[in-house]
Amino acid sequence: MHSIKRILFIHYFLFLGVLFLGPQSVMAQVESDERPLSVSQEGIGFKKDSVFLLNLRFRMQNRFGYFSSMDNIDKPGIEAVVRRLRLRFDGYVLNSKIGYYIQLSFSRSDQDLVSGNVSQIVRDAMVYYNVSKKLYFGFGQSKLPGNRERVISSGNLQLPDRSIANSTFTIDRDFGFFAYSTINSGPKHTVFLKGAVTSGEGRGQLVSPGGLSYTIRAEYLPFGVFKNVGDYSQGDLEFEEKPKLSIGTSYNFNDGTNRAGGQLGSILPNAVDLQTFIADLKFKYNGWGIMSEYFDRKAGGFEYTADNALAMNRIPRGTGLNIQLSRMLGRKHEVVARYSMVTPEKGFESYQYKLQNKALGYNYYLNKHRVKFQYYIGLDNRQHPGEITELRHTFTNRLNTMIQIELGI
Repeated sequence: MHSIKRILFIHYFLFLGVLFLGPQSVMAQVESDERPLSVSQEGIGFKKDSVFLLNLRFRMQNRFGYFSSMDNIDKPGIEAVVRRLRLRFDGYVLNSKIGYYIQLSFSRSDQDLVSGNVSQIVRDAMVYYNVSKKLYFGFGQSKLPGNRERVISSGNLQLPDRSIANSTFTIDRDFGFFAYSTINSGPKHTVFLKGAVTSGEGRGQLVSPGGLSYTIRAEYLPFGVFKNVGDYSQGDLEFEEKPKLSIGTSYNFNDGTNRAGGQLGSILPNAVDLQTFIADLKFKYNGWGIMSEYFDRKAGGFEYTADNALAMNRIPRGTGLNIQLSRMLGRKHEVVARYSMVTPEKGFESYQYKLQNKALGYNYYLNKHRVKFQYYIGLDNRQHPGEITELRHTFTNRLNTMIQIELGI
């Protein structure tokens, strides 16, 4: 009990410190992880006539948290970490049609060193060719056009981390060819079409022993585009004067991947075919925001043997759901609620976790998403029947609370 009081006191102390910092005068702009910024009011810019542009930016997320278990099964702990530390370079060379986007990561959790043993510093390395304002192509390593929460930059999130549904079923980053198109079907209606053909093994992989990965995505905006690319930024910081809605759906087929999550996860003893279907929506109006995502993943294309059965049964498959509701309280304060769950496919409950998360968050925006204070409190469930000893023990209503400060340009 005393340790919890100390943690809450530290959170309160840091919160007061952020309030006294006061607002910033720098203009904020939503960044996209799907294309470079041709014009930026942020960061440091270098430009030479019309043949070269470099936007240099950085951001960091510093976090301090406490996690426990209210049923006293799981051991308590402290999280004190630089969650993210990144440098981003984007612009164009020769002319504005040839763009580039580079993002490097320097914190341990950003380099896949928590779950792996190979440092992955390069997150994004893309070359773009802009045919027009409504059509462009990319080649390199970047986020696949998958679920909305993944494609939204981690710097534009309402809560310190993405949902458990995202971490289980996202298709993440990969290397290959990308295409993006915008279709205006009327004065208000807008359709975005996106596709990618990639290696299927994720970032930093040297070879792809199996087949390739194929991703398609469509988004329909019936009431027109959002202010400041708001469909890819959480929270209605722009206070949309009219309702804005984006409905998206993605499908990914990963042919013969050797990783449990396709582009992510442990190495499998045999290649597997993964199919991931995603449906999501984003709604904003007058300070209110809603985001919802649904996932469905299936695995096949392999045969069970005595040696591979356990590993293949533990491939994450089933359904996931994430719902977030938020409300701006003035221009700088925001409250947000989340409910997320992951349900294993029928017949695989003994090999995989059933997950659930209920969370509340508070944000204080000093310079929109570029400089902000975040507070988070959540209850986590991790369940399984207990028939497979290799799975970690279950817990119910584990308390997880943290503060996070983001600062970037």
